[in-house]
Amino acid sequence: MSLKGRSFLSTGDLTPAELDELLDAALRGKAEGRGAFGTPMAGKSAALVFFNPSLRTRVSMSVAITQLGGHVMPLEIGAGTWDLEHRDGVVMDGTKVEHVKEAVPVLCQYVDLIAVRCFPKLANYEEDKADAMVASFAKHATVPVVNLESAFYHPCQALADMMTIKERFGAVKGKKVVLSWAYHPKPLPHAVPNAFALAAAQCGADLTIAAPSEYQPDDAMLAALRAQATASGGSVRTTSDQQSAAEGAHVIYAKSWASRAFYGDATSDLACRQAYRSWRVDDELMQLTNDGVFMHCLPARRNVVVTDGVLDGQHSVVVQQAGNRLHAQKALLAGIFGS
Repeated sequence: MSLKGRSFLSTGDLTPAELDELLDAALRGKAEGRGAFGTPMAGKSAALVFFNPSLRTRVSMSVAITQLGGHVMPLEIGAGTWDLEHRDGVVMDGTKVEHVKEAVPVLCQYVDLIAVRCFPKLANYEEDKADAMVASFAKHATVPVVNLESAFYHPCQALADMMTIKERFGAVKGKKVVLSWAYHPKPLPHAVPNAFALAAAQCGADLTIAAPSEYQPDDAMLAALRAQATASGGSVRTTSDQQSAAEGAHVIYAKSWASRAFYGDATSDLACRQAYRSWRVDDELMQLTNDGVFMHCLPARRNVVVTDGVLDGQHSVVVQQAGNRLHAQKALLAGIFGS
């Protein structure tokens, strides 16, 4: 597998074969220990550009780069650096004083990798779907750009998710995987569920997306997922029945996301989701599975999204899943900087 010099904005940048090889490399690296990938980033520097807070992403990527021999330069946009504008043709008479068109080429003279984390504003679905900020970084960069979570995708999380399923069950292909919407007291981005669904489809899972009718994925996303599943031998279906979705499942992945019907209107979304407070993962739901595991990207709101009994129980793999962020990202970076 050669990812040398390539950017990584979503798992869709990889062929199914490349994705499978990357997951195998991550599993081998984890088994072999810290020095498994050598030091392909020796003498190299990486700018980690954060527009938003982070715990697992910041630490796992920083440690991955360090263990591969690289140097980390964390940048907090708007707090220690100038706030950045990415829109073309905009009159910059507001709070943003520097444009990506200059900032990124300058950074590329200093560093060998740029990794970006930028959440959506949840104001306009089509704008967020375009992933303009991370796309602008990639457009103007002359070094590889890695997406650490954008408006629409969180591909490094998806790598760890697929790695965890493969580690637990030996394969993702053919496994019954459920992505379940869950109640949350505020609307959340689509990046994690989109990335998980895309990677699961690429890996040949039998994917069920369970969500209330107001929270179903859009037709274009479903078409893309089904095309990937067809190519990989998997399947994709949707349902508004959480219990039936869970029956016989190997994986329950809980995540909340905003309704497209009320995108940009948080008040209406909050009013709508009150009818679905029962959409959480508890012991009764897990008992419907085929000795399935519970997954979540973290942080998880206890006894809102998932009960204590499930999160602390034997079926929870959330800590293993989070730990795999390090190994998946080391495999990715080793591919980008390897010979």
